[in-house]
Amino acid sequence: MLIHVVKSKIHRVKVTGAELNYIGSITIDEDLLDAANIVEGEKIQVVNNNNGARLETYVIPGPRASGEITLNGAAARKVAKGDILILITYGIISQEEALTFKPSLVFPNEHNLLT
Repeated sequence: MLIHVVKSKIHRVKVTGAELNYIGSITIDEDLLDAANIVEGEKIQVVNNNNGARLETYVIPGPRASGEITLNGAAARKVAKGDILILITYGIISQEEALTFKPSLVFPNEHNLLT
């Protein structure tokens, strides 16, 4: 049997921008993507701690060491600059693999940068 498990999590990042007139996606500082083992185009769940909104989109890399977290397209309506988000990706693995699998968990500082 295969199950869904948390693959990666970027915990408590601050929204730096919301671009409604964009095709879609979320732009994330590439340093955070590397630390969390998230790749360009990967499906990601966005959880907004400020308003409870949850949505799924795909990742595009932003400039390194920029701290950028920008929601693009329709997703921009679900956030405001300064909102706190949790970003989660999932993998599908066997139950046996899940017993020893360790997700990549990232806890950036208040400027969305690695410490």
